[in-house]
Amino acid sequence: MAGSRRHGTDLSDAAWAPVAPPPPPALPGGRRRTTDLRAVLDAILHLLRTGCQWRLLPRDFPPWSTVHHYFRAWRNAGVRVRLHRALHVRARAAAGHAPCPTLVIMDGQSVKTTERGGARGFDGRKRVKGRKRHILVGTLGLLITSRVGPANMPDRRAGGRLLAGLRPLFPAIRTMTADAGHGSRGFARELEQTEGWRLVVVKRRERAFRVVGLARTVERSSARPGRSRRLSKDYEYRVQTAETMVGIAAIRLMLNRLVPA
Repeated sequence: MAGSRRHGTDLSDAAWAPVAPPPPPALPGGRRRTTDLRAVLDAILHLLRTGCQWRLLPRDFPPWSTVHHYFRAWRNAGVRVRLHRALHVRARAAAGHAPCPTLVIMDGQSVKTTERGGARGFDGRKRVKGRKRHILVGTLGLLITSRVGPANMPDRRAGGRLLAGLRPLFPAIRTMTADAGHGSRGFARELEQTEGWRLVVVKRRERAFRVVGLARTVERSSARPGRSRRLSKDYEYRVQTAETMVGIAAIRLMLNRLVPA
């Protein structure tokens, strides 16, 4: 309800303003929509932050089945992606930066999964059985896009999936930095030919004793999702749901920057 915050995770009126009303609009005909969409979004943010199960959402939110229905509908309709893009532009403008970055950083983080199942693998380097979150961020540390896959997926292949279709949305990007796992002549050549980007690989020995500059930015961005208990592990059966949860956490971060508490 506007003007009241029942939980610490609820959006304030100022934070709700850049979001409201989340599309898609109600379909014509039939009964009038009675669900409070702000309460639905607050419930999703509460679940993300506290790590509770859908069925254990507090009763002062809409019924869990209603919240889950809107979560799936918004995910499948691309609502989260469009909202993320709009807030990304606003957050960069508020920080005095151009809407589109020219330099981006790519990184991956392996996380454990639960016994729920779904796509997963074993990362022999990190000794983690689960999935890997691949992220692309700008110099402000704001998430641009993310992809989730089995932990044993090669970084070069995951990088190609991460960058697919990104150029029309971010035409100003010219350079991408990544660690040695993403470095190969083939990937660099493909990146140059398909996207027009230059790949700069930062080797581990070049940052052996301290993490500085761009490396620190992406390391911090990789760690942020873990602050939300729902993302402390990968609890989702579908990788699309896992990607959506990472994206919602990024949306919450941008809202915090646009409307400080």
